Amino acid sequence: MTALPRVVLAAPASGSGKTTVATGLMAALSARGLAVSPHKVGPDYIDPGYHALATGRPGRNLDPFLCGAERLAPLLLHGAAGADIAVVEGVMGLFDGAAGRGEFASTAHVAKLLRAPVVLVVDASSQSRSVAALVHGFASWDPELRLGGVILNRVGSDRHEEMLREALEQGGGVPVLGAIRRQPGVATPSRHLGLVPAVERDAEAVGAVREMGELVRAGVDLDALLALARSAPPLADLPWDPAAEVAAQGGPVPGRPVVALAAGAAFSFSYAENSELLAAAGAEVAPFDPLRDEKLPEGSSALVIGGGFPEVYAAQLSANTALRESVRALAAAGAPLLAECAGLLYLARSLDGAPMCGVLDAEARMTERLTLGYREAVALSDSPLAVAGTRLNGHEFHRTVVDPGAGPAAAWGWRGPSGPRTEGFTTPRLHASYLHLHWAGGPQIATRLLRQLSG
Repeated sequence: MTALPRVVLAAPASGSGKTTVATGLMAALSARGLAVSPHKVGPDYIDPGYHALATGRPGRNLDPFLCGAERLAPLLLHGAAGADIAVVEGVMGLFDGAAGRGEFASTAHVAKLLRAPVVLVVDASSQSRSVAALVHGFASWDPELRLGGVILNRVGSDRHEEMLREALEQGGGVPVLGAIRRQPGVATPSRHLGLVPAVERDAEAVGAVREMGELVRAGVDLDALLALARSAPPLADLPWDPAAEVAAQGGPVPGRPVVALAAGAAFSFSYAENSELLAAAGAEVAPFDPLRDEKLPEGSSALVIGGGFPEVYAAQLSANTALRESVRALAAAGAPLLAECAGLLYLARSLDGAPMCGVLDAEARMTERLTLGYREAVALSDSPLAVAGTRLNGHEFHRTVVDPGAGPAAAWGWRGPSGPRTEGFTTPRLHASYLHLHWAGGPQIATRLLRQLSG
């Protein structure tokens, strides 16, 4: 049994301010000297970057669809090793789950899997007494869920706060843990796929997180919130262990092969567990920044390019001709390459007319259309990532298209809203696709990639 103080921050709907409050809470608790483990429900890559700034620890995702519900508590305990408290930011509205799957993958589902109390962040800007009816509805909807408190956000004045608290006291049952004033200046800029990642904002992002922390410190009863988090019962699960996952696949490969991992502002979308699985499988994981580095890390024998925003940096990526040629040469030499979403665009011939690596016979461009959603995918071809017929759950999130959308040997097939779809490109040494994968849900990926080096 593991005792881990923990709390989940949820909201009635998206746009209520839970990212600001969750990040600010992490920063405020860290400023108290607590080791805070930051987590995010769902496939979001951007919020965890701000969480990492607030806590000094990797922001980690908890997603039952991508990883399996049975792994959620073990993943929490793995990420929270040595921490005093885990703070989990929810996704969308509290009960909003995967489309067509009821509560599955919702914040409520994750909170119940973690046996964690929930704090509801309510945007109070356009209501007074009605807040009591709203909170009562959320508290009574699911008797298996423990709604342990409310944080009132965007409160207009002392009088407004007094009215809100009075209504909630009359409603009874759910204590008010804080009231945060409207602060239009404390905001994170957005663009076509949501918030601007913290890695792109540098000192500005650090300042924004500090302001969020001050806002929460001033408006939230941190002692009461800590008491709530400490009331969470012990967890019987064992922490997730990448070494154990690799052992179950036959153990690590010898020789410490170097796996180059794209990083930096253009390729900031990566789950921490992916790198941990690669290292456990025997790799020396070598991050590099395609915006700055003119060659791949010394001795690179495989390449992993995750997601991000290459469309924002297309001109700079294109101008780094030395690195583009280095990537093309590595591919021509038969090294295994894995690329998802941003990596797919980078390997194309061009992106919005700017020359890219030219590993794939395809062109990429921005569109106005957002492609977003979970996918239950089947591998259609053997590749360094999977054997044909492998089933994995993934997530799409992009406003670009690639022409053609699939190569002669497509990577994936799935049934989407408009019918069956094939997508992506494979060869025996390459896998490039729009699909984002969390490798904790497919831990065999790391060992398969490295075994290609001796195959």
